Amino acid sequence: MGRGKVVLERIENKINRQVTFSKRRNGLLKKAYELSVLCDAEVALIIFSSRGKLSEFASNISVPTTLEKYWQHRYSSPVDIPVDETQTLYQEVLRLKAKYESLQHSQRHLLGEELESLTVKELYKIEKQLDRALSQARQKKTQLLLERMEELSKKERELEVENKQLKSLLELEHCFPSAQGLRDASIEMGNEYNMIPSQANHAQQQSSTHMGYHQFIPQERVTEDRMVNRSGANKCTAGWL
Repeated sequence: MGRGKVVLERIENKINRQVTFSKRRNGLLKKAYELSVLCDAEVALIIFSSRGKLSEFASNISVPTTLEKYWQHRYSSPVDIPVDETQTLYQEVLRLKAKYESLQHSQRHLLGEELESLTVKELYKIEKQLDRALSQARQKKTQLLLERMEELSKKERELEVENKQLKSLLELEHCFPSAQGLRDASIEMGNEYNMIPSQANHAQQQSSTHMGYHQFIPQERVTEDRMVNRSGANKCTAGWL
């Protein structure tokens, strides 16, 4: 019995898929080596597994060397373009060239140049285009002015808020020295009140010191002083009478 036909579809069983990948990868690497030896060909083979594991083969020095040679050949070799496609490209170039010239003429007409050869219908068409462009330009200008006014109004409101905040700070700074002055005055008055009891205590101490002091006076002087006081009192009484 011969081998059955292998269905080319993804193998669902993970183990069978891994075993098949290993066998076919080894066979592919072997075929690449045989091709390079038998045919004297430069072969580079790169294989990535489903897990991202790299397997490579290069008949030359390395795979990057072969890849660099490939890219140089890819972008330096001339491209063969069929005749029909060349004719199509040539017609496309002519069409774009004609459109470019037409746009240049239209631009000069809109600028008021080369109007002598135009008919009334063409001039009317240009007039309509200018009116439409002028209307759009005015609308755009109005929109920009409104946006600018809105931006300035927003900035004005922000400056007003900032001005109010600065004004409040200035008022607080003006009120702060007055409060500081009252505080200094109250401290000074408190010091004066504190000094009064100390002065009273000092006076009381002085008076108590004088009261405790007894000066010795002779008896004869005391008798003379009494007599002088009595004579003075009699004179005062006589005077009143």
